[in-house]
Formats: sequence, structure tokens, C-alpha cells
Amino acid sequence: MSRIPLRPLARILEARQLGENPDNIERENRRLRHEEMRDRARHRAEGRLLVLGVAFFCAFSVIGARMAMLSASEPAEPRAQSTGASIVASRADITDRHGRVLATNMSTHSLYAHPHQMIEPERAVTELLRIFPDLDSERLTKDFTSGKRKFLWVKKKISPEQMQAVHDIGEPGLLFGPREMRLYPNGALAAHVLGGASFGREGVHSAEVVGTAGIEKFLDKELRDPAREGAPLQLSIDLTIQAATEEVLDAGMKLMNAKGAASVLMDVQTGEVISIASLPDFDPNDRPRPPTEGNQDDSPLFNRAVQGVYELGSTFKIFTAAQAIDLGLYNAATEIDTAPPFKVNGHRIGEFQNKNYGTLSVADIIVKSSNRGTGKMALAIGAERQQDFLRSLGMFDPTPLEIVEAKGGQPLFPKKWRDVHTVTVSYGHGLSTSPLHLAAGYAALANGGFAVEPTLLKQSGPAAGARVMSDRAARDARMMLRKVVSEGTASFGEVPGYHVGGKTGTADKPLERGGGYYEDKVIATFASIFPAHDPRYVLIVTLDEPVETSGDKPRRTAGWTAVPVAAEMIGRIAPLLGLRPEYGPARGATLVSASQ
Repeated sequence: MSRIPLRPLARILEARQLGENPDNIERENRRLRHEEMRDRARHRAEGRLLVLGVAFFCAFSVIGARMAMLSASEPAEPRAQSTGASIVASRADITDRHGRVLATNMSTHSLYAHPHQMIEPERAVTELLRIFPDLDSERLTKDFTSGKRKFLWVKKKISPEQMQAVHDIGEPGLLFGPREMRLYPNGALAAHVLGGASFGREGVHSAEVVGTAGIEKFLDKELRDPAREGAPLQLSIDLTIQAATEEVLDAGMKLMNAKGAASVLMDVQTGEVISIASLPDFDPNDRPRPPTEGNQDDSPLFNRAVQGVYELGSTFKIFTAAQAIDLGLYNAATEIDTAPPFKVNGHRIGEFQNKNYGTLSVADIIVKSSNRGTGKMALAIGAERQQDFLRSLGMFDPTPLEIVEAKGGQPLFPKKWRDVHTVTVSYGHGLSTSPLHLAAGYAALANGGFAVEPTLLKQSGPAAGARVMSDRAARDARMMLRKVVSEGTASFGEVPGYHVGGKTGTADKPLERGGGYYEDKVIATFASIFPAHDPRYVLIVTLDEPVETSGDKPRRTAGWTAVPVAAEMIGRIAPLLGLRPEYGPARGATLVSASQ
């Protein structure tokens, strides 16, 4: 702010000319300046008093209104609320493709203690042990009587019956807090898909439910997103088919004396996984702890269908035949000499039980499962083209399935791909993949040559990817798979009324240390498609260390172990899928209902 000078030069000169005292001008200017400053200070003080008065008026108005409301309301005991950020406990349900509940929330209570409020802590410990025998008596007594603890959890989840029993103890220091817990009403059914959930952030009056494994963890943010407004997450799984699959697989695993088993049923057009099972399994309502020693694949938490990467044996031979036909190198009728000897990089390539099949057509090489015939086709294809083809089928990367365990299913393949690897990989040795990888590869053969990505989420229609082979090559491959069942190593896979096609695979298990393979432990696999003339589904069944003992000698090959289990499974689930059996001259099966 500009100020007027106390001794303005013009007025001083004028005063001197008139004979007046110039000091009077300065004194007058000082007086005027002081009055101006006083007026400004007074106005400022008056404004502040006005604002303060309005603030007091508003505050007393609010207090008066609150007092009026309290005087008109019923008296109630105040409750202490937990401090800190609010905990969002809501979590969307998970349902199967038909809306049947797989995972939901249930209201329950937690039990906690305020030891300093207890009257008879020793008696409280005694009574609690009667209700919860798993509690540690010595530690609980110490916590209740030491005087050091002001708060401690006793049980994070209790049933209504347990809550009433604790209430009957009559101890004021034992308190309850409401919360929601995750419930899996079908128990162990689809356990490896769902995974499980537990509590994250916890408060006295609520707890955050977070996914710990499976799709619960993979889609944790989506399931907790308030924007879903309670809409459930719908999976591609069919609960009825999943139950039938697990029942047959469990019976087959026990009948074949296997230590583990896995199966995958996939829609060849959409990539939807209709059922996926891994045994042994667990109950996600009471998820066991991960093992700290021993082999991880011995744990029921291990998902053999996704995490288990195995050499899947002769099931890979059809990929070699399909690629050779696609490249125009051979056709189904082309004959190849499979007689010994056949050496590659100094390694002798043999046949099962040292058989000599002589000259075979490409189709018969698949039907009889000839290693030498498949290996010669692979050499004609070449290592680089073979790798490109397998990569296009997704055989070199973990599957993009919507469970956290899928990223652990990293295929194992040779770092340096020599000719001997080209040959051995062609018949399923030297390359380890999961049953889910195999299902995706067979889906490409079944749907006319298009790659598909496996998914656990329900799709609205076909989701074909890039073309990986010609329709002619895929059609010839399906014809050969059908002949394997009708004439070859998978004869036990024939299901009356449903024309099944497939390929067996029996691979020796590698030793844990030192290289080499077990002589009496195998992975037996049957990869099938049905109906063979117009496939809708791919089914993979894998048994870990099976032994069929009905004969004079133990039999471990897939034709004797995995194939009968898959046939029983197809017979059970095909009607549930809406496929009507056809007999007589019909080529296969027709669809009754497409609502899958």
C-alpha cells in the first residue's frame, strides 16, 4: 500500500513562500496516518469478532440439535468401536457354469479375551478346554493370569453351538466379535480349482477374507471389488461333471494302485475347462499346511493336472504325424521303414518290448505306437520346425489358467536341441509338460487346427486362436486317433455309443538323483477326444505309478491302466454333457443340449 510522504516537497515549498511553519505539515500528516491505521485495525477486529460469533452460533446450534435428538431417543449402552481403517469383509460368491454355489460367505463369530476383566481365569481355562480340546492349556493359563496381556485371540472362528457354550461359562472377560468366513459347501470337490481363503487384516468386529490359493488368490481383487455389487464369479466348471470325474478317478486310482491321478476335461472350441481333478486332494474348508520336507508332489496341495510336469510319452506322437502331414512331407498312407537298427547321435532308438514292426504307414505308426517311425518323421520335419510347432501349441510356457499354481507348471525341455532330442521329443521323452498342456494341444487337433487357451471362466462362445495346422492335417490326425481305439493300443477305451479317439502314453519316471529312469515306475496317460468324427471335448487321464495286478504279471502300460479309467469316465460324463449315444451305422454321437 502506497503512503503519502510526511513532508511532501511541493507543500513545503509553498508553505515557505507563504511564511508558514513547514513542521505543521508533517504533524498533520502524522495525525492523518495514525487515524487511518486505527480505523483499519478496528475494522479487522470487528470482522474477526463477527466470524467467531458465527462459529460459536453454529457450534451451539449443532450441540443443541444433538441434545434435542438424544432427549427424544431411547437410552442405549454405548459400544466401543475399533480404531483404524475400516475392513471390507465382503467377497463375491463363486459358482459353476450353471450358477450352483462353489464358494460363499457365512456369518460367524470370533472369540477373544480381555484377561484384565476376568474374574476366575483358571476356571475359564478349564471350561474352554472342554469346548476346544485343541487349545494349549499351559499357554492359555499363562496369558490369562500373567497380567501382561490386555487382549488375545482365543479362536478366530467358532460355531453357534460353541458360542453358546462359551457364553454359558459366564466369564465377562470372554467376548465375541462378528465376522464373515469363507465356506465351501461341497467340501473337497474342485478343491484345487478353488484353492482356499483365510483372514487378512483382522479387527474385533470384522475381518478381511483374502484368497490363499487357486482361483481365490488369482482373482482376489476381483472377488473383493465392491463394484461387483454382489455379482458372483461364474466358472466354466460343471459341478455335476466335476463330481462324477472325481468319483471315477478316485476309484480308478485305487483300483490301479496308483499313488496319484489327474484328469482334465476341456471344450475344444472355447478352451473352457469343464472339470479338472488332482488326487489326492483336500478340503479347502480346512486347508492343510504346505509340507516342509519330502517331495512336494506327495502333498495333497500339489495340483498334478497343472503343476505336475511329466514326460507324457507316446501321446505326443500324434503331434509329429499331424505336423508332417501339414508340411506335405507325408500323408496318412505314406509308408516308412521302422525296422532296426536306427541310431541318432550314437543313441539307439528302440521299440516297446524290442518289437520290429517293419514297414508301416503313417496311420499304422500311430496305431502301433512306433518310436522309430515317429522319430524318422521328426527328422524329416527338423528341429527348428518341430520347436516352432510345439511352441505354437503352448508346450514351452506355463498355461494361462486362472489359478496361481499354473505358473508353477513350467515345461522342461532341452537347452541344446540336437537331432536325438528331435527324435525323443517326437514320442514324448525329453520334454516334460502338464496334463493341461496336453489337453490344449489335443484341442487344436480336435477343433480343426486352431490353438485355444485353457480357461476356468465361462465363455460366451468359441474362442479360437491362431491356426497352427491345416484342417486336413487335423482331420487325418482325428482319423488316426480313432483307429488307435478301434484297432490299436487303446482298445479298452471303446465306449458303446460314443466313438472315442485317443492315444496312449507310458513314460518311465526319471530318478530323483543321478539321471536315468526307474524300471518299475511309470506315468500312464490316455489323451482322448469324443465324439471322434466331430469332437466336442478332450479328456486327459494321467495315473502316477499305476500297477494293474489282475494277471500273472503286473502291467503298467496306459492301455491297461489309464485307458479303462478314461473309458469309464466318458461313459459317466457323456450323457451329462448332453451327448446322446448312437449305435449301428452312425459315425458317432450327436448333441442333445448345447447349454454347457
